[in-house]
Amino acid sequence: GNDHHKGKTVKPGQSIQEALKSAKKGDTITVEAGTYAEQLTISTSDITLVGKPGAILTPPGTFYPNPCSGLTQTGDTKEEAGICIHGQDVILADYVSEHKRFVSVGSPIKNVEIRGFEVRGFKGVNIAVLGAKETHIHHNRLVDGGQYGFLTVGSTKTLAEHNTITASSLLFIAMCMDDQASAQFSDNELSGYFIALCTQTPKGLVKKNTVSNCCIGPFVDPGIVGARVLENTIRDRNPACPPGPNGAGAGIVLFGAQQTVVKGNKISNIKNEGNGVGIFVSDVTDANGVVTVAATGNVVKGNVLKNNDFDILSFAAGVNDITRNDCVTEAPGDYC
Repeated sequence: GNDHHKGKTVKPGQSIQEALKSAKKGDTITVEAGTYAEQLTISTSDITLVGKPGAILTPPGTFYPNPCSGLTQTGDTKEEAGICIHGQDVILADYVSEHKRFVSVGSPIKNVEIRGFEVRGFKGVNIAVLGAKETHIHHNRLVDGGQYGFLTVGSTKTLAEHNTITASSLLFIAMCMDDQASAQFSDNELSGYFIALCTQTPKGLVKKNTVSNCCIGPFVDPGIVGARVLENTIRDRNPACPPGPNGAGAGIVLFGAQQTVVKGNKISNIKNEGNGVGIFVSDVTDANGVVTVAATGNVVKGNVLKNNDFDILSFAAGVNDITRNDCVTEAPGDYC
């Protein structure tokens, strides 16, 4: 066979989806500068989609159902994704909250790469990955994704790096990994979201991201084992976040998370009427205060915290190693 990648170019007025429909494994589709009002569905492995500077994807007037339809909802309204990368025969559970949870995939899609795009204003997710392997999403700009900027579900080896994800008003989640294994979010710039980095993947890696103007940076979910939150910079809580003791303002949250490694992060200016916290470790409890998911075995070391209402706060009853951090305010233990 020949070595060179087969290529197609899409120009303004042409359809990116039409190019994707006829694409074969190994093809690269290059999209010229312009605004394309389309939803994109990618179901062929080994496809590279490249946006030239100024290539912008916006919501079309009419959506067509694809496996990402209804992955998220606004109330009872099923929302759509801008770009949906999906394996064959993906089965998801019924929607309960946040996003539909993964059940199974018949045959994963492999080696899809997307780079150089701006994706704007889809009410569900700007880019969604479902039942995939080795997806590479990099150097994109995702703006005003209603529920999520980027969401990967039921996949393995998803790498999302060097993306800029922003919201002009406070939206829900910038990036979320709800994968089977080995997801990595690194070197992304995130701002304007309630939660910057939702971590729902065992051993998921969240590294060297820059978070500003959000309510919460990395949030590691209950029962997630072995996540790594390393060398991120988190600063400046968004003034639009809910205020006060029942509001939101935290750099990193370990909520019933287990064996998480939190090292080398820099967290500053998390202020919330005296309730802002740099690193917050907590068990999950029921209405009676009984622990339902314990935060245990977490290692929080070598983090630098400055100018937060509270640097490190742990309400976890179990054993966690929270020591040798560069900080001032701590409770109840000796964490600094």
